[in-house]
Amino acid sequence: MTSLALQPAAAATLARWHEMVAAQDLSQLPTLLSEQAAFRSPAVFKPYRGAPVVTLILNTVLQVFQEFTYHRQFATADGSSAVLEFTAKVNDKEIHGIDMIRFNEAGQIVDFEVMIRPMSALQALAAEMGARLAAAQAK
Repeated sequence: MTSLALQPAAAATLARWHEMVAAQDLSQLPTLLSEQAAFRSPAVFKPYRGAPVVTLILNTVLQVFQEFTYHRQFATADGSSAVLEFTAKVNDKEIHGIDMIRFNEAGQIVDFEVMIRPMSALQALAAEMGARLAAAQAK
């Protein structure tokens, strides 16, 4: 079995992502994102586009998740994408999910897609995110 690894620039970006998440400080996230970055939510069909929107969403998610932990990491054969398995809680709901992150040649995040189970946890997350994002937009 061959071990797959990310391209060096992508690996560096992912290492910084892990550091930021561990510190619960995404203030430097815009430096990791392509200007055209897309966020694909498990709750809506249409992706959110643009680094400012992706930054807002990921900062909000980090505030909503409790006991967030990454468990495993996989890379694609071309070294341009990673899949990160995680668990977290939203209120009393336990979440199991994956982040699928695609990088460009410079190592910037161009696509961040999230999948979550079970449905009840996704519903709790969507409700909490909706309320917080609506409040953020009202400011």
